[in-house]
This record gives sequence, C-alpha cells and structure tokens, in this order.
Amino acid sequence: MNFFNPHLLRLKRSDSAFARFLKRVLFRFYYPALPPLPRLLMPGLRCLYHFHFLTISVFRWILTVFYRNPLFQSKCASFGRGVYIGGLPYVTGPVEIHMGNGSGLGEKVSILSGRILDRPQLVLKEHAGVGTNAIITVNREVILEEHVTISWDCRISDSDGHPREADLRAAGKPPDAKDIRPVRICRHAWIGNGCYIMKGVTIGEGAIIGANSVVISNIPPYSLALGNPAEVILRNFGRPSTARKAQPAPPGQAAE
Repeated sequence: MNFFNPHLLRLKRSDSAFARFLKRVLFRFYYPALPPLPRLLMPGLRCLYHFHFLTISVFRWILTVFYRNPLFQSKCASFGRGVYIGGLPYVTGPVEIHMGNGSGLGEKVSILSGRILDRPQLVLKEHAGVGTNAIITVNREVILEEHVTISWDCRISDSDGHPREADLRAAGKPPDAKDIRPVRICRHAWIGNGCYIMKGVTIGEGAIIGANSVVISNIPPYSLALGNPAEVILRNFGRPSTARKAQPAPPGQAAE
C-alpha cells in the first residue's frame, strides 16, 4: 500500500482533465448509483426489500433462542422468565449476574469484572433494561432496580479500575477495596444515552439523567439531572400520574 500512497496523493491534488476524469470514475466505483427505475418494478422490489429484513429478523430470532440465550444463561447465577438479549453479551471475570423477570440487554453489551473482591454482583431486577453498546464494570456490586432503563452507549462502574496513588498505578496494582463502592439505580429511573455513572452513586427512584452526563454524586428521587458533573436541574420531576393530588377548588366555587 505504501507504493500507491504517493500516487494517490498526487492524483488527489492534481487538477488536470485526466485527474478529474479518473476521480469521477473512482467516485462512481466506490459510490455506485442507478438511474430511476421503471415504476412497474417497484411493487416487486418493495416485496424483496421487506423479505430481506424479514429473513434477517428470523435468522436473528433463531440465533438468539437456540444459541445466544442458552450460552448467556450459563454465565448467570439466576435467570428469570421473559429475559431478552439483543446479542450475546461479553462477560469477563468472576461476576455473578442475576437477571430478573422481563429484564434485558441490548446488542454489544459488555460486563467486565476484575479479580479484586470475592463474588461481585450485577443485579437486574424485574423489567430493568440496558441498551446497546453499554459497558458495566462490576467489582463489588451494581444493582438496577425494577423498570430501570439504561439507554445506549452508557458506562457504569463501581471502581476506577486502578489505585489513586501514581506509584501503585505504575506498578500495576489493583485498586484498594475501600475505593470500590457499589452503584444502585433505583426503580423507574431513566439514564439517557452516553451517560457515565461512577462509583458509589445512588440514583433515586424515578430520576432522569440527561444524555452525555457524568454522575459522580447521589441524585435525589424524581429529579432531572444533567451535565459534567451532573447537577440537579429540576426537583419533583416526572412523578407517577397516580401520585398527583386533586387541585383544591377556587374560593367561592363549590367542588364537583
């Protein structure tokens, strides 16, 4: 490839007629295009389009039911009913995984654990869900309570993965046990895409974390927090509709 690089660079910088022609040819080669097709062909091609994705969906269903799900169950300490997985999660280390009824993991989820403490645990309670491309690092305990939603590209970790002290980091030592602190995300909380949830954090019931936030401290229940580091923007936010109280009737107006 080194032989071609100087020639490709010279072609890219050249403005001659031949160079422009050659660049058009290469562009069409890498980005082929077709003229508009006759409308008569559209119904058949549309059926083929849907058949294409239907075939992929059926193949993925078979792969999940007969291959991915059984293999992942073998890595779990407990496994409830109705657990769904979008792909085969990557699991490393001695972590104990507990999947509650109706819980689930999206595609390309990684669950990482070092051999620092005995029996680190990842617990997904009923109907807790983790989105695509999430990474969860568990060296002590990470708990996702009922109906917690973790969006895509999130990172959750109960440790820094290394000691604080520079000399110990250089020596490749593991973090001290006191610096590994559990993470708990309480029921009905929502974690937006791209968030980082750091060690020792508890996110309260029903709280919402805005996208791309870094959470380094506890978040109170039913609040909206965002930023780096995440700060509470609104309180008493997103309470269940069943918790709303009837507004009192205005003075002089009889209540219905």
